Amino acid sequence: MRDSATEIANLLYRYAELIDGGDLESTAALFRHARLKVRGGGEPIDEAGILALWRANVRIYPCGTPRTKHLVTNPIIEVDEAAGTATARSYYTVYQAAEGFPLQLIASGRYHDRFELADGVWRFAFRDYSLLDLAGDLSAHLTMKVNV
Repeated sequence: MRDSATEIANLLYRYAELIDGGDLESTAALFRHARLKVRGGGEPIDEAGILALWRANVRIYPCGTPRTKHLVTNPIIEVDEAAGTATARSYYTVYQAAEGFPLQLIASGRYHDRFELADGVWRFAFRDYSLLDLAGDLSAHLTMKVNV
């Protein structure tokens, strides 16, 4: 028997695992069939757009990672099995440590996601990536300035 909520939660956690591993291409591929709303407004962007944004703004260290840990917590997942759709609301907290940058909390916010079931597999359909609630020192993580 399918456990759709677990499959969807695993997508949330897979995102964190991939981004923390520095695999921007595989992270962006999670959104191949989705659109993402980003800070600053405008039209939602696609997989290529988010990958370009990350490549331009996320610092990747010699170890091949951004030296971050994204914690995705408190997922509230609502599934409509008959329609093959679902939504999730979750929190994220990002920690980082790098040379000259001691371990610290750098960001906290929310993800609002929509999912669709296609060929028996759950996938992202939409992510509101704009819900940054609290920002700490992001200078060792991003090349751009972020205002909350």
